[in-house]
Amino acid sequence: KLELKLIADVGIIGFPNAGKSTLISRISAAKPKIADYPFTTLTPNLGVVKAADFKSFVVADIPGLVKGAHQGVGLGIQFLKHIERTRFFIHLVDASGLSGRDPVQDYEDINYELARYDENNAETEGFFSLQDRPQLVVLNKIDTLSSDQLEKLKSTFKKKTGIEPLVISAVTGKNIKELVIDLTRKVFEEEK
Repeated sequence: KLELKLIADVGIIGFPNAGKSTLISRISAAKPKIADYPFTTLTPNLGVVKAADFKSFVVADIPGLVKGAHQGVGLGIQFLKHIERTRFFIHLVDASGLSGRDPVQDYEDINYELARYDENNAETEGFFSLQDRPQLVVLNKIDTLSSDQLEKLKSTFKKKTGIEPLVISAVTGKNIKELVIDLTRKVFEEEK
């Protein structure tokens, strides 16, 4: 049995409509299909991010994961297999609340799916745990929040998860430059 798995430095993971395709189109020359409905992305998109000092790295926009992905819900197993060949993740979370979901719960649900996928594949030769890979947690769609709402969300997120997330708006470009700088540093630190 032959399986093709994408090879990328960074995998962008998260729920459908978190803004993964918009983000990869912002940080690279990739032109994925972008629309306001779940599962617009059905196959991963790759983009090359040009970093400082003539360096570059590859980012994969992974189709949205949902609860039960580790059991195959929403083609989840196929999507999870794609991120096996990435070194670390941008965990993109929809901060807007427009989806009706809670950003902290979304973050925890995706990590739960990674952990269950790890359990299912722990005995596979050469498998390297997904939940143990570094994650850069990013709250997206901050353009939909007031500054008070954003501060409250950041505080709640840190209190419940222990993580201080980066905050961006992939649509407007807010804090994208800072994200790329942080990402570049992490990619090239990981190579050492």
